[in-house]
Amino acid sequence: MPGVLEGKRILVTGVLTDDSLAYAVADLAQREGASVVLTGAGRGMSLTRRVARHLPDPPDVLELDVTVEGHIEAVAEELRERWGRLDGVLHSIGFAPPACLGGGFLEAGWQDVKVAIEVSAYSLKLLAAGFRDLMRSAGGGSVVGLDFDATVAWPGYDWMGVAKAALESTSRYLARDLGPDGTRVNLVAAGPIRSVAAKSIPGFSAFEEAWAGRAPLGWSVSDPSAVAKACVVLLSDWFPSTTGEIIHVDGGFHAMGV
Repeated sequence: MPGVLEGKRILVTGVLTDDSLAYAVADLAQREGASVVLTGAGRGMSLTRRVARHLPDPPDVLELDVTVEGHIEAVAEELRERWGRLDGVLHSIGFAPPACLGGGFLEAGWQDVKVAIEVSAYSLKLLAAGFRDLMRSAGGGSVVGLDFDATVAWPGYDWMGVAKAALESTSRYLARDLGPDGTRVNLVAAGPIRSVAAKSIPGFSAFEEAWAGRAPLGWSVSDPSAVAKACVVLLSDWFPSTTGEIIHVDGGFHAMGV
């Protein structure tokens, strides 16, 4: 039986290690029939190339730093020559300088804050706009971003939480502007997963403890499979009329009170 992404061409950003959510999405996307290309940036390129070899069909890794002018255009041109179209993009890009995390919300300066917002939120617009024509060539595509619920303030998350709120708002405006192309833009608000990215958040263990006691379906910080499944389905044709949405994959934690 064909997979839900059979014949699709998917670009996956943000794969650094095989415990990342982006890796889990790339792995499942291939198993569901997609052709996948990864991107990496800077010193992380060697890590991405190394972990790419662990995937079922080791994909190429293209350089894409969202803060460097011309990178997205170069990747778009490479994909145009290779595939002629693009069916989906996974946005798994986020970074905040140390000053933006860990309880120094009032002290963080604009130079650090703007980096967090540019890399973690504005980059969604850059990807969507940069690959717009390729997705139009596919008759409309799907842009899926990884999120962490920005409706509340989290301990230690600070300006990254603000950046995630900007990501959520950006996704809605992109859904509005890309809808006429047939391109959908959605986010998956994941529960905490133990990864390299999570380890950069001071006090991450507090998230683990909270989820263990409040998620009605339960939650495993070491199992990204549920998040990967949601992303893959959103990248597929199975949600043809869903855009501007935030789907929570967190064991139901977001819906519970004290």
